[in-house]
Amino acid sequence: MAFGWIDEQARVRRRAGLVRTLRPRPAASPLLDLASNDYLGLARHPEVTEGAARAARVWGGGSTGSRLVTGSTELHAELERELAEFCGVEAALVFSSGYAANLAAVTALAPHGSLIVSDAGNHASLIDGCRLARGTTQVVAHAEPDAVRKALSTHEGAAITVSDTVFSVDGDAAPLAALAAACREHGAGLVVDDAHGLGVLGDGGRGAPHAAGLAGADDVVVTVTLSKSLGSQGGAVLGPARVIDHLVNAARTFIFDTGLAPAAAGAALTALRLLRREPERAARARAVASELHARLTAAGLEAVRPDAAVVSVRAPSPEDAVRWAAECRAAGLAVGCFRPPSVPDGISRLRLTARADLTGEQIERAVRLIGETRP
Repeated sequence: MAFGWIDEQARVRRRAGLVRTLRPRPAASPLLDLASNDYLGLARHPEVTEGAARAARVWGGGSTGSRLVTGSTELHAELERELAEFCGVEAALVFSSGYAANLAAVTALAPHGSLIVSDAGNHASLIDGCRLARGTTQVVAHAEPDAVRKALSTHEGAAITVSDTVFSVDGDAAPLAALAAACREHGAGLVVDDAHGLGVLGDGGRGAPHAAGLAGADDVVVTVTLSKSLGSQGGAVLGPARVIDHLVNAARTFIFDTGLAPAAAGAALTALRLLRREPERAARARAVASELHARLTAAGLEAVRPDAAVVSVRAPSPEDAVRWAAECRAAGLAVGCFRPPSVPDGISRLRLTARADLTGEQIERAVRLIGETRP
């Protein structure tokens, strides 16, 4: 029978407590949201939603084609210019998603015969980029520059090191300056995904590479998403102009994908301008994360100290994590639930988002509910 193997896979998932389900949310949810990636609280900001609506009215509901045909508008170009200027790089290229941006950067910058050194904790989009690239991938220990250095020393020729700047599971930051130093010793490029750093880290939210003094470096390429701190949709690759020109000509997820919808570009551009006007939002997101961590640990929970806006709370097992998240939801609190295979170390967690717009009362309520529902 066609696809008969799917039934056995479903049984395996059920036995392991790893079944995932879709849960459509209403437009107005009564839940306190600590599950989304809306770090700066901009997804529903009236200026941002009006920016999306205005762009749709002017440019239409869709981009109508790939970026190289009809899918590039003046709005896309404006967003790219302002992203590049804000992050301190020469150029930027906008994609339909952060996932597509990561696939583009890794595959286009790792040709046949090259080496890709990939952190063991990298996001699935970077991992898939490594799988699709024509170069050879070597996975190294998490956040270990010496492991990167050792891997690069075994290869002659083109090479890149690939890493998240802030890892999505525990919210820990990569040692970017040390990684860059290791790469430079061997003439390798550094490609980093700043999805969880943009809008949270660096001067006014300019990102982790900016904070590490790597912004504008000719051997560093940064990918970002527009769907987290900027409250919109889409992604971008930032870096030297010659790298961006190469992606326009070689990145399959740019050449063959439909361009980002104008509404998403308009929302992201409005959010970026709002962040420039209100840079304190970045510091507030970090402060909320620190407060959540302090209160959770004081309550006797095992929480990982955050380097940005992600706070991770360990659960005893996948089943306990699912049950814990469900009981939080029933009590009025939405939290993330990370289980294998999403977590490389096999440890299940609740994942909390420290949003800049959370009040002290909401933080206190969230910690109380997490403590009351613990396994």
